[in-house]
This record gives sequence, structure tokens and C-alpha cells, in this order.
Amino acid sequence: MNFAETSLVFLVAALLGSVSVRVLFNKGPSANLLHITLVIVAAICCWLLWAIVYMAQMHPLVRPILNSEGE
Repeated sequence: MNFAETSLVFLVAALLGSVSVRVLFNKGPSANLLHITLVIVAAICCWLLWAIVYMAQMHPLVRPILNSEGE
């Protein structure tokens, strides 16, 4: 899966989580807003972590140092 497809998976997961929190934990307007905000922020944080790891593997900063002496 490429970057766009996996980002779409995180977006769908955030939407499904928001809808399920709204349906399953309906405790008033302010509580619903808090729950939905927490689900969306959690999804954004998970996506950001995944994106950083994905992009770090594209161009790694650390490369092996080869000795010409053959040690």
C-alpha cells in the first residue's frame, strides 16, 4: 500500500470511530464533543507516527560505514 491508500485507511478509521463513539456513548452534547475530539486527535497522532516512520524509511539518515582495509 502506498502513502495515499494508507492515509485513506486512517481517515476511514477516524470516521468510523467518531460515528461509533457518537452512537455507543451518547451522554450529552459536551461529552459527545469531547469523545469525538479525542478519537480524531488519536487518529491524527497515529497517522502522524506512521507517516514519520514511513518517510524515514524512504531516505534513511544512517548508512553503513565501509572500511577499505577489510576489518
